[in-house]
Amino acid sequence: MNSNQTVEKLRQMRLGAMAELHYQNVKDNRFTAFTPDEYITLLADHEWEDRQGKKMARLIKGALFKQKASVADIDYSHSRNLDRNMFGRLATLSFIKKKENIILTGPSGVGKSYLAQALGNQACLMGYRTVYATTSRILAKLKLSKVDGTYLKELRKLQKTNVLILDDFGLQAFDAAAREILMDIIDDRFNETSTIVSSQIPVSAWYDIIGEGTIADAILDRLVNSSHRIDLKGESLRKGVLKNE
Repeated sequence: MNSNQTVEKLRQMRLGAMAELHYQNVKDNRFTAFTPDEYITLLADHEWEDRQGKKMARLIKGALFKQKASVADIDYSHSRNLDRNMFGRLATLSFIKKKENIILTGPSGVGKSYLAQALGNQACLMGYRTVYATTSRILAKLKLSKVDGTYLKELRKLQKTNVLILDDFGLQAFDAAAREILMDIIDDRFNETSTIVSSQIPVSAWYDIIGEGTIADAILDRLVNSSHRIDLKGESLRKGVLKNE
């Protein structure tokens, strides 16, 4: 058997990691230590792990996170009304399988964005497609897509996203166009996918911020009633180490 030909065939079949490992093993004469079954398993596992790693990297890059956030790095030492056990359960991502939402509220600087992105990063590591965006920017983008005719295409992309993170919700008032777009987003995702919302505004004030009673009722009914809610308290963590927002 010509090892060079085997390596080339593996590469042509887009089994690059397997090809590289086989090439190194042949070069160093390491493959003789394995049975045929063990060696095939070794190559297959190496290729699978390489592809999983690349997939995670693609998902994290495509999520467009504002900062690097990890569930493992969350600081529970501050008094901010963050229950470790509750958040730990959320970090298992069972809420995604159940098509549930998460709402994070609290004053500026208490870590809402960090917590949302930590969950988003965890979702990427588990193979879920995630998108992070500030609410104002995603609404502005979709307004422009109505002009260039790509609105439905952009909505379908969001609908296929397992986890959508809407940060800084309610910082800007909703005009009629923004309300309709938000309604389209939430309606498409209802009982299909999960949405994480972070906001400085308490949920009790969202009705007035969204405006137009009928649409506000419809949005809140779909978003809030199927959500896990975390209401953070305390002073801004930015006064100390800039870590959690």
